[in-house]
Amino acid sequence: MTNHLAQTESLYLRKHAENPIDWWPWCPEALETARRENKPIFLSIGYSSCHWCTVMEGEAFSNQLIADYMNANFLPIKVDREERPDIDSIYMQALQIMTGQGGWPLNIFLTPDRLIPFFGGTYFSVEPKYGRPGFLQILQAIRRYYDTDKAKLQDVTQEIMQHLQQSAVIPGTETIADDCLSSGVQVSTAIIGDRHGRQSFPMIPYSQLVLQGSRFNLEAKYNPQEVSIQRGYDLALGGIYDHVAGGFHRYTVDPTWTVPHFEKMLYDNGQIVEYLANLWSSGVHEPAFKRAVFGTVQWLKREMTAPEGYFYAAQDADSFTTPTAAEPEEGAFYVWLYSELEALLTPEELAELKEQFTVTPNGNFEGQNVLQRRHLGELSHTLEAALAKLFQLRYGALPQELKTFPPARDNQEAKTYPWPGRIPSVTDPKMIVAWNSLMISGLATAAAVFDEPEFLELATNAANFICDRQWIEGRFHRLNYEGKTAVLAQSEDYALFIKALIDLHQVSLSFESAPVAPEFWLETAVKVQAEFDEFLWSIEMGGYYNTATDSSDDLIIRERSYMDNATPAANGIAAANLVRLAFVTEDLNYLDRAEQILQAFSSVMQRAASACPSLFVALDWFKNHTLVRSSTPVFASINQHYFPTAIYKIESDIPAESVGLVCQGFTCQAPAKTQEQLLDQLQASQTRYHSVVQG
Repeated sequence: MTNHLAQTESLYLRKHAENPIDWWPWCPEALETARRENKPIFLSIGYSSCHWCTVMEGEAFSNQLIADYMNANFLPIKVDREERPDIDSIYMQALQIMTGQGGWPLNIFLTPDRLIPFFGGTYFSVEPKYGRPGFLQILQAIRRYYDTDKAKLQDVTQEIMQHLQQSAVIPGTETIADDCLSSGVQVSTAIIGDRHGRQSFPMIPYSQLVLQGSRFNLEAKYNPQEVSIQRGYDLALGGIYDHVAGGFHRYTVDPTWTVPHFEKMLYDNGQIVEYLANLWSSGVHEPAFKRAVFGTVQWLKREMTAPEGYFYAAQDADSFTTPTAAEPEEGAFYVWLYSELEALLTPEELAELKEQFTVTPNGNFEGQNVLQRRHLGELSHTLEAALAKLFQLRYGALPQELKTFPPARDNQEAKTYPWPGRIPSVTDPKMIVAWNSLMISGLATAAAVFDEPEFLELATNAANFICDRQWIEGRFHRLNYEGKTAVLAQSEDYALFIKALIDLHQVSLSFESAPVAPEFWLETAVKVQAEFDEFLWSIEMGGYYNTATDSSDDLIIRERSYMDNATPAANGIAAANLVRLAFVTEDLNYLDRAEQILQAFSSVMQRAASACPSLFVALDWFKNHTLVRSSTPVFASINQHYFPTAIYKIESDIPAESVGLVCQGFTCQAPAKTQEQLLDQLQASQTRYHSVVQG
């Protein structure tokens, strides 16, 4: 017997379609049913590769007693946070107001009339444990509270709603403090430099600001250049990277970067590819960085690229060890028993593997081994041959023999397909515009830095798919489910796709035989920006709302995203985009709008610098932008260097016998006569520092 989720497209929602709980998707019919029947809404939010979401689905949500009580007393709604980040953001903020913490699965109870939350948590155990009641007891207590204590319920919901409304109104200022940018760089440097937490996340928005700010030689507790390079080492050497087959896991569960939480998310990989390419172009030519970039692109091609050219969303942390296993095991696809290594490798290969990686008979993860590199530098041919054998054991073929690897789209397919090697983790094949855009930007940057046309071709194919398939009746959409377009685009989709289009325009200037002319990407960016402005710009407060004016009726507040998490916030990316567009199009209205965003969030930047590194990246663009005008093909060389706030434009009317002009703000330097002089001028322009935002 299936519930209302059986016909949904989301892999996460369909995982719950066989639950005895009568789940609904978030839709007008579900909300109206809750109002009509006066049932509080049990809203559960998660995503397909979430480990504890999977655990709760197999425990509480499959329990018949819990389901019977839930169905009789609540209206249960499931939301895929990757489909609706706007809903997730509002109710995650509410949970943090109520409990001081958050996470997924996000389980929260709402009033049916106004959709205001009044109780919530994350993982709820079926049985009472650790001094906490079981999930059924919690449901019974909440229903009694809802029925019998209306006065307190009203007070609680009123207080929570006040907090949410206040958080949506951010006071802006007309000026930004002189030291705002340096303070932002210092705060992010301290966050990335402090390596003593319980977990280790990539935190690329923070790392990017630190790398970008390292050129200013600012005083800080930690040296920004050293911190940004160390973050590269953590990523490229740590167990967070799949040294056998490429691709980065989501984070590590320890501060030593050894044992990952094994899911692989497209958004992490796109950002890390861009970051490592930027480190390389900044002059840090560490072979491990290049190996990680190229290995990740090979993983992307092999396992994460649809035939139509777009990129899949994620791969699960868990996988089955045998076709008859009842439940998947975390990390099973990725870890190695020492006995496996002894049987597979020659004594010479095993000895070198143990010297270069954290491999021991006892292992470092539940008796098995996660591979973490001990040293920088190139890996030997012997060691690469040993890793190829591990690849063959996992996939059933050597790396050079395996061009594509089909996705396991659900648990049933994972268990029944005749895999030649291990049973892989489930892949979520949906296309998310924002996440594809992050990978497009990463591929474009790496294409220029490493002079790899194939990377640019991959990025171009994905961008073309979005351009061709994600508009319905003139409106941009966020998702594509194997040909079916869905859900109006949100601010992160607009902002990150515009960034990707600008990146493609800039990088295409480096390649004489670029798959698509640079002008196409710029023209498309301008069109998408116009739609972004029309439907999501806040006229009253400045900045962009998370959702469009005509798709917000079911939201209790309209938020404007400024906080960076695993992905950069839309308003920071949008402000930087606008600066770049202003100078490459010579339309200074874009610059005015960028300044309005920075002014709108200036108070946040000054009182909570740790929340918004992308806004500081945008502030750097606003203060320190450089325009390079050239009519000659110098951009191939320029794009292999790290000039984080430079924008390039081909022009035909530069002075005779010059290779280009370097313009800082509205002033151009003397025409550069040679490419070396142009690079010197550009380097000097990037190390200047304007302390005041001009109106």
